[in-house]
Amino acid sequence: MRLFLVDDHPVVRAGLAALVDGESDMEVVGEAADAAAALRGIRGCAPDVVLMDLQLGSGPDGFAVAEEVAKLPDAPRVLVLTTYESDADVRRAVAAGATGYLLKACPPEELFAAIRAAARGESSLSPKVAARVMDQARSGRPALTARESEIVALLAEGLGNRQIAQRLFVTEATVKTHLVHIFAKLGVDSRTAAVAAAVQQGLIRR
Repeated sequence: MRLFLVDDHPVVRAGLAALVDGESDMEVVGEAADAAAALRGIRGCAPDVVLMDLQLGSGPDGFAVAEEVAKLPDAPRVLVLTTYESDADVRRAVAAGATGYLLKACPPEELFAAIRAAARGESSLSPKVAARVMDQARSGRPALTARESEIVALLAEGLGNRQIAQRLFVTEATVKTHLVHIFAKLGVDSRTAAVAAAVQQGLIRR
């Protein structure tokens, strides 16, 4: 399996490369610290699996990279390896095309198993993330869509409807419609309460 590593921390990339070096069926064929370098490298060396963090410094993030990778001919599988475990991040990653989602605190054996699963085209979730997904499913609480999660995150930044519409390239009417759905799903009646509920439920980061 040919792996490409994407993380803005050199020490993390070096540590992952050292781990993978001990596996006879895996080989690191490239690495990058930012989105632009990642896309150039992935196009150039055609890996089987891209192991990627979500936060890549000040430029485009891992979600954007995953979306671009998914458009490539014979696109490699994207396996997210991050410290972020919010429901919103998981949903955005999957919507962007990620095959799996792991936390950096996972043991090496779990990482290797997920890489092999991704290479086979199978999905894999960190047990902690999977437990959150199952808890939400059992609760019967309607899940926010990726776009609704984006809007709540922008509410948390203090943006108004017009600013949100401009940021997302949609109309203010569309934003208002999304807010109606968000309020209903979260059981709230104000923007402040929506942000508080989303943070409490782990749907967005603050």
